Amino acid sequence: MIAAHLAKLRFRHPLSSEEEAAIRAIVPPGKRVARNSTIVHEGELLEASTLLLEGVMCRFKDLADGKRQITQIHIAGDFVDLHGFTLKRLEHDVMTVTDCVVALVPHEHIRQLIEQWPRLGRLYWFSTNLDASMNREWELSLGQRSAAGRLAALFCELQVRLQVVGVESARFNLGMSQSQLADSLGMTPVHVNRTLRLLREQRLLNYQRGEAQIVDLEGLKSLAGFDERYLYLDPDPL
Repeated sequence: MIAAHLAKLRFRHPLSSEEEAAIRAIVPPGKRVARNSTIVHEGELLEASTLLLEGVMCRFKDLADGKRQITQIHIAGDFVDLHGFTLKRLEHDVMTVTDCVVALVPHEHIRQLIEQWPRLGRLYWFSTNLDASMNREWELSLGQRSAAGRLAALFCELQVRLQVVGVESARFNLGMSQSQLADSLGMTPVHVNRTLRLLREQRLLNYQRGEAQIVDLEGLKSLAGFDERYLYLDPDPL
């Protein structure tokens, strides 16, 4: 069940059969978690990191008044909180968006892996740097892109990330409500609804009941000013 994770690693860096076996050895059997379940709480001591095997998850932060900002969306293959290996406590929460299957990889197993396989340590270091690069792109969207540009950029990114793990279809189930999209994009649900309608009328994107259909990928990229270089699809060898 870790095929998506291995595909994500192999897309950017080749893996030997021995390296792949070492990764498989540290990942325990997956467990099912219901949608809208918080699986990592802000401030709690962490002894394992979450590998998402199936479904969609997100990171988020709440204000005292109940306002929420979703800071990242995760798809199958992502090590959702690998940074928790060094931080030990997170300043945000992690929750499932859809029904998910996750594997909780003990930090002790991660430590042994990167000590025995230093190159794999560099690959996982790369993955946390990649997360930081995506967060900076999200900051750009929140601060400078129009509402339509934010939505377009989000779905362009997700489409590329899904292709990396082998999902080639222009239609995919994100499972997010319009309220959750609003929490991701710094918009109100009403504004998200209007903007989705605009993208549908322009024959760029359809989004209904959590399912996205990209109708015109190049048109979405143009609207967003999308530049995939921040996703480091062709990095230098490690």
